[in-house]
Amino acid sequence: MKKRIVLCCLVTAITAASARATESGSPEIAAYLVRTGLAGDDTSAPPAEAAADPSKTCEGVSFSRSIKYGESDLNVLDVASGDTGETSARPVLVFVAGESFAGESGTAEDIGTIHDQAMCFAVRNGMVGVKVNYRLAPADPWPAGAKDVAAATSWVHQNIDLFGGSRAQVVAVGYSIGAFHVASLLAHPEFQTSDFDFAGAVLVSGIYHSSADADETEKSYFGADASKYDERSAFPGILNIATPILLAWSALDPPRLIAQGEGLKERLCNSPTQCPRTTVLRSRNSLASVFATDAQSGSLVQPMLELVREIEARGLP
Repeated sequence: MKKRIVLCCLVTAITAASARATESGSPEIAAYLVRTGLAGDDTSAPPAEAAADPSKTCEGVSFSRSIKYGESDLNVLDVASGDTGETSARPVLVFVAGESFAGESGTAEDIGTIHDQAMCFAVRNGMVGVKVNYRLAPADPWPAGAKDVAAATSWVHQNIDLFGGSRAQVVAVGYSIGAFHVASLLAHPEFQTSDFDFAGAVLVSGIYHSSADADETEKSYFGADASKYDERSAFPGILNIATPILLAWSALDPPRLIAQGEGLKERLCNSPTQCPRTTVLRSRNSLASVFATDAQSGSLVQPMLELVREIEARGLP
């Protein structure tokens, strides 16, 4: 998929070479992760964030790295949290991203920095950030991505309280290929685990139904037989869910991606369940243009925070 509009924002796909170290400010969390085998015991590695983020947007953020949630070497996730001394549980943003069904473009260092900044956006706004890495085609074709997101979500529900997060306020943020995996999981109950639940979903610039003109990376995931693409898409299952959706794409996206976003919006608005919130991004050539700190018009900041605050309000007495 030809998509280098941004490497910005939303997350996942750290490579198998990701460092298996825990960079948490909490020794209790670090000890728990090592003791249960969820992370390696090399806690001596210095945080890369200070050098990687000159804007210091991640100051005060604690990272727990490469936590295992599945059997594959690629089944790892990172958690970013703030002051764990807070008594109230915080909403959780689970970032699932990726520019290709078969791999990532860009250097691991650049990708990691961008993903960290996305998680730090969550922490700065009173939430916990999680980025999910998942298996890739052609070694792991459909529906491996959706199943991995389900397994990672199950891990979040079972463990996020250790980081001050609320399992009742988990919002999935899918970007590009990650948007398909999140939408696919919502659309296919057969892939969902017993403790699966999203309080909301943000889908950005995704492909929700592949077609005969799919590129080779898409075919490596969906298979060469286009007659199976209908059953492997997000339709019609996603039209039957009540999970609140924030749908976004960029005015600078390729025409095919814009059509995918517009098509999903139209079908959802004609469904019996919901007409999603929709944002058309003015640009996505930098992280600031998507998660702008000043919540400028045309970014995801304001609509995403509104969605999260509405979810938080549900639990108030």
